[in-house]
This record gives sequence, structure tokens and C-alpha cells, in this order.
Amino acid sequence: MTTVLIADDQTLQRFGFRMLLESQDDMTVLGEAANGGEAVRMTAELNPDVVLMDVRMPGLDGIEATRRITAAGDRTRVLILTTFDLDEYAYSGLRAGASGFLVKDAQPEELLAGIRAVATGDAVVAPSLTRRLLDAYVHHLPSGTPQDTDRGAEAKPGQDPRLSALTEREREILTVVGRGWTNTEIAARLHLAESTVKTHVGRILAKTNSRDRVQAVILAYDAGLVHPS
Repeated sequence: MTTVLIADDQTLQRFGFRMLLESQDDMTVLGEAANGGEAVRMTAELNPDVVLMDVRMPGLDGIEATRRITAAGDRTRVLILTTFDLDEYAYSGLRAGASGFLVKDAQPEELLAGIRAVATGDAVVAPSLTRRLLDAYVHHLPSGTPQDTDRGAEAKPGQDPRLSALTEREREILTVVGRGWTNTEIAARLHLAESTVKTHVGRILAKTNSRDRVQAVILAYDAGLVHPS
């Protein structure tokens, strides 16, 4: 059973999501939050598998709420809801630790599939789309971001301390993951079995403490392994 917390400031929107989710045999709604502050508090109390997170809410918005939820280090994953598929909110949400995003006018089956995917540890956005997002918005990062601080102002590409535990092969695979390659493409181009690629990706996620593949792509950018095209 996948447990979900709905965070949206519109009552009718929450009602619609609840009706849809509770029509499924494998999902249950643990609660509803009308703003980001409530979402953070209720996540800590209820420990849902997935938070369905709106962005624009009064008080604490969905981006900051996502950042606080993921920073807590619990198993809860966040699925961001945005108005446009390539807007700055989607980008900010991924950088805040969300496992993916969907547009609000997605079909019901897309929303359900997205929740199920996030709950099992998959990312809802394709690697290539994640790269499009980062390419579009990486230049808008303010100076002195936590990522820049971690790396140090003069850090050289690939010297991010989060990469220190990776083998050369794992670093190579992280680089191409950052370029948007799928496991199938990595296997074909690097002459590896796809099962081997999956093993490498799993180890990369574990060693770099990345929640999912989306966060690994972001790490590849932060570490200078990949640059905007």
C-alpha cells in the first residue's frame, strides 16, 4: 500500500486528488496540507511514502517545504506539481530534492503512475528531460549556493568530495547519466551488460547519497562533470 500526503492550498484540488487516489486498491491518503508548513509537519508525523506537493502555497511554499522534507533524511519522497513542464518551479523543485514533477493537467493515469514510480524509488522525469531543465536554468543559480560552498570556489571539475568514493568506472557512468543517457544507451555505448549498468548506478546512488537518478544528474552538474550544452 502506497501512502500519500496531499499538499495543495486549493480545497477542491485536494478533494479531487483524494477521490482519485482512494479509488485505487494500492493507495491510501494519510492527510491533506493546505500550505508548506503543514506539509512539513504532517510529513514528520505521518511518514508517508509520497508527498504530492503543489508549489504555490501561502506562507511556506512547496519548494522550501520539499527542501525541508528531503533534508530530514526520511524515506518520504516528493512529487512536485507544476503548471508548465519546463518552468523554473520544476527546476527549483528538483534541486530541492524532489524525485520528479508532473504538470497539473496530467491525465489521471499519469499521476497515478508517477506516484507509484516515486514510491518505488524511480524518478518521474526522464534523464533527458532533467538535463533540459538543468541546461535551461543552471545559469540562474545565485552565487554562493550550498553546492558551490560544498565544492569550494576554486574546485576543479570532478573534485567534488561527494565523488571521492567512486571508482573510475562509476565516475564515468555518473558523467553519462548526467548527459541524459539511459541504462540501455550506457550499456550499448560502453559495451556493458545492462544489469551491470544498473548495479553501477545503484552503487553510485548509495555512495553519493543521491535519493534517485534525478539527484545524480544534478550532482553531475554540481561536480562539473557535465556542463550546459
